[in-house]
Amino acid sequence: MSLAEPHTRQSPNRTFAVLGTGAMAYVLLQSLVVPALPDLQAALHTSQSTVSWIFTAYLLSASVATPVLGRLGDMFGKERMLVVVLAALSAGSLIAALTSSIGVMIAARVLQGLGGAVFPLAFGIIRDEFPRERVPGAIGGISTLLGVGSGLGIVLAGPIVDHLSYHWLFWIPLVMTAIATVATFLFVPESPVKTPGTVNFLAAGLLSGWLIALLLGVSEGADWGWTSARVVGLFVAAVILFAAWVAVELRARVPLVDVRLMRTPVVWWTNISAFLFGFGMYSMMVVLPEFMEAPKAAGYGFAASVTGAGLALLPATAAMIVVGMSIGKITAAVGSKLPLIAGGLIGGGAFVFLAIAHDQEWQVYVCMAFAGAGMGLAFSAMTNLIVDAVPSTHTGVATGMNANIRTVGGAIGSQVVTSVIVAGVAAGTLPHERGYVISFLVLAAGMIAAAVAALFVPSTHQRVGVAAAPEPAPPVAERV
Repeated sequence: MSLAEPHTRQSPNRTFAVLGTGAMAYVLLQSLVVPALPDLQAALHTSQSTVSWIFTAYLLSASVATPVLGRLGDMFGKERMLVVVLAALSAGSLIAALTSSIGVMIAARVLQGLGGAVFPLAFGIIRDEFPRERVPGAIGGISTLLGVGSGLGIVLAGPIVDHLSYHWLFWIPLVMTAIATVATFLFVPESPVKTPGTVNFLAAGLLSGWLIALLLGVSEGADWGWTSARVVGLFVAAVILFAAWVAVELRARVPLVDVRLMRTPVVWWTNISAFLFGFGMYSMMVVLPEFMEAPKAAGYGFAASVTGAGLALLPATAAMIVVGMSIGKITAAVGSKLPLIAGGLIGGGAFVFLAIAHDQEWQVYVCMAFAGAGMGLAFSAMTNLIVDAVPSTHTGVATGMNANIRTVGGAIGSQVVTSVIVAGVAAGTLPHERGYVISFLVLAAGMIAAAVAALFVPSTHQRVGVAAAPEPAPPVAERV
């Protein structure tokens, strides 16, 4: 148990601040390195293909850790596991800040990837500890940090590298994670809801295997060749391991991930929508900076610097913050399904507008503001839908899988839009404007498809203040 005294359960604001600090640090560590990869390549004296593993290693590690550690939090205590995760994130950041070796840097990024479990653990703590009427707003606020942190990371990377050094890409988040680790130990109460049982190591291994095979194949497909033996082999392995994982989970007495629960209509359709929103958000962060940085000679773009291109994402970040502050009232009034649908339609409409009008910078800023509002609504809503749909003893693993599905969507989306942009372009020449127009329409189609998927989510809205039906406790659950 934590050192926290019972009265700390009455401090949701303090708990939220601690959880938000840890979540923001994790997202910053993910996004800060993306614009800085060329600088890291030069500073670490490595190749372009090798330096890309600074991002890929983080992605793969997080994809494995997020559902597994979320499940361990459900079993052994969310606060206890959050301390472990934040400590690992701090250790990885310290190593990355100190090293000038690419091998050590990649290893540090693997360690940092364990921080992916911050989100499902935070959602579980909020569900268990906060007053019922504050749960949707708090979960929405933490969910919004995924987009806010991603945008801020891309904005801040240029100034940090230009005026400090690449080491500060890790020193700054390290300060945040260190504070969050100590504050979690001292002030965040241990959640009373636990699911006793043992860890299904076979299921964990198969889950890790198919996620790594899929994401590695998607991430490296452009470099290795989509029809190369390595990439095709990874995709085949992903399919086989996925099938084996489902079979093992279905037979397990205490599954690592209850796949039957994942097939319930609310969870199923929300996860499909999450995949499509992940496709849109991460692809946006790939496409937009490249478009902004294109030289005037290309006939489009604004010849922006890395910092200037990042600033184009500020309207999206600001809109997400506003939505995050309002999501509790929105959810209380209309539930979570309508904001999910609205988020897809608003975001899709924004990119249709950008495909048509992108000759002036203000047009980009308007698009980003609406896209940010749409994604802020969607990310907040989908997490609330998942949390409401699963037993409290499965909050960590269910929200962890939802986060993973967004990651998979983002990895695939990034590769799709990159392929669209460079299609038919000779090596060493600038992409055609038409490629960016099509990529904007692809993003719009993804977000509108997410709204369509959200239409199939069963409506379960119940206004705050009306008592919900008692949650049936699974046979293996107990209150401690």
